[in-house]
Amino acid sequence: MKFGIEFVPSDPPLKIAYYAKLAEQRGFEYVWITDHYNNRDVYSNLTVIALNTNSIKIGSGVTNSYTRNPAITASSIASIAEISGGRAILGLGPGDKSTFDVMGIKWGKPLVTTKEAIQAIRSLHEGKKVYMDGETIKLAGARLAFNGGKIPIYLGAQGPKMLELAGEIADGVLVNASHPKDFEVAVAQIRKGVDKVGHDLSEIDITAYTCFSVDPDPVKAANAAKVIVAFIVAGSSDVVLERHKIPIEAKSQISAAIAKADFGALMCGLVTSQMIEAFAICGTPEDCMKSINDLEAIGVTQIVVGSPIGPDKEKAIKLIGKEIIAKM
Repeated sequence: MKFGIEFVPSDPPLKIAYYAKLAEQRGFEYVWITDHYNNRDVYSNLTVIALNTNSIKIGSGVTNSYTRNPAITASSIASIAEISGGRAILGLGPGDKSTFDVMGIKWGKPLVTTKEAIQAIRSLHEGKKVYMDGETIKLAGARLAFNGGKIPIYLGAQGPKMLELAGEIADGVLVNASHPKDFEVAVAQIRKGVDKVGHDLSEIDITAYTCFSVDPDPVKAANAAKVIVAFIVAGSSDVVLERHKIPIEAKSQISAAIAKADFGALMCGLVTSQMIEAFAICGTPEDCMKSINDLEAIGVTQIVVGSPIGPDKEKAIKLIGKEIIAKM
């Protein structure tokens, strides 16, 4: 099992770089930085991390092809690869419609757009002059003026068709899930894509992009995870909620509380232990280790320790390194 860690660049880049260096020292192999317009720029953060670390792989977790033209993405991640000495990974996905709505960006044909973007980016990294008259991606002779090299591309995927596409064309797949029930479904879909092109499932890094919260006190760990879990419940499909036997009406109650910024309601009853179990890896190091082993048995090959990480981020990184990574 490989371990990665996710940071939302809501903190200044040097602080994120400090956490990334600490994670590197504690045995993490990957660091993923989220890409949202309202936080600090993902590539700026990846640059600072590259200059302050030595071995950890660094990736966007994830960018998209609506806010950034694929030619710009190809140039940006290739620059990170050059700065870091070949440690860059491109995490690419269909993006978040609600984010695009407030930016005034039309979100259409996410499957086609993502597939065409990956094709274009790979061709650009191979040094080709790219002419593409796709359904959504149009390039008329774009070409990088420097060597992009071979950069792994991980596809952020949730729905069945996107998971299948990941198995078909990606080097890895980033799945926002934390429970074996969800990965039973996800791995089956990824396998369909792998089989379609005659590859082997072992060639794909199947990554659990988790809500993770660890602390010696399991109550503190659970409390730290509640707000993140609330947003996951609010954004989950009815199919996923039914899979975990969570009442559908709970989603509307939690969504209403989030809309009113009533975080007290989330902390004091709306987010249940059942929801935390379904949508987070949470508790003591021993509790978290059990969840990780269950995911590994289904085929997960990388755990990404995502927000909140723990009640105290720095202590949690050290605890994971000592009590989980060192013992795997």
